[in-house]
Amino acid sequence: MPTTSPAPTAAHDELITTYLPLVGYAVNSLASRIPRHVPREDLMSAGMLGLTQAAQAYDASTGVPFDRFARVRIKGALLDELRSRDWASRSVRRNARRMQAAKDVVIAREGRAPSLEETAAEMGVSMDEARRLVDDVHRGTVLNYESLTVDGVDEVLPAHEATPEHQVLDRERQAILLDAIAELPDRLQTVINAYFFEERPMADIADDLGVTESRISQMRGEAFEMIRVAMTMTLDSTPAPEEDRPNGRAARRRAGYYAAVATASTVGQRLDRVPAMAA
Repeated sequence: MPTTSPAPTAAHDELITTYLPLVGYAVNSLASRIPRHVPREDLMSAGMLGLTQAAQAYDASTGVPFDRFARVRIKGALLDELRSRDWASRSVRRNARRMQAAKDVVIAREGRAPSLEETAAEMGVSMDEARRLVDDVHRGTVLNYESLTVDGVDEVLPAHEATPEHQVLDRERQAILLDAIAELPDRLQTVINAYFFEERPMADIADDLGVTESRISQMRGEAFEMIRVAMTMTLDSTPAPEEDRPNGRAARRRAGYYAAVATASTVGQRLDRVPAMAA
């Protein structure tokens, strides 16, 4: 028999009514990061579904504030709506591969990173088209990063109203997340990239790495924690957490990773890498 959602109650209705603005905030936050052709009405409907599910599933005894619980559910519902359109998984990835292939040709020929104009020329497209492709690839990348934060490190990229100051901070956070993923040990980076950006099942990843699905889940959790600590340290200039065995191999590896993320880029480089998106 098909499963059904719990019947709504007066308490559920009150939560939905009180926290309805969270849906608008979430949609507004996402609107500048996705193609303009995605109907806003569809996003609002998906967000409402997420809020309703949050109201039905919420357990106050956990001590988690409802607004925090609902934000994660709403964001997840919005991402599910976008994934259902298969926008990021096909067109954006195809464009990203095209641009990277063109860049690789120029790098091999010139021995340096190409300008956007050189990349456009190699691709045989206009500068306007190249800029549009860059924007689409960036939006698709942000979408996948949002997927990652919903699954495990959401507190690193908190939701808030999109003031200019918050937008700059969001751009820096996204760039630090890029650094944090790039600096992961090879196998952990492989798991994160395969699971989130390639959307591959854990069973396939486990086969590739010659381990069990349970081990892949452990590795994903380890990567999440390393990313979370590295981002917190880099953003807030806080010291590394105390280690039980500070001179052990694992502790030294984590310390090296945190230092690499903190020094991977400057604030200016981060903002250049994640440009402001037009509203």
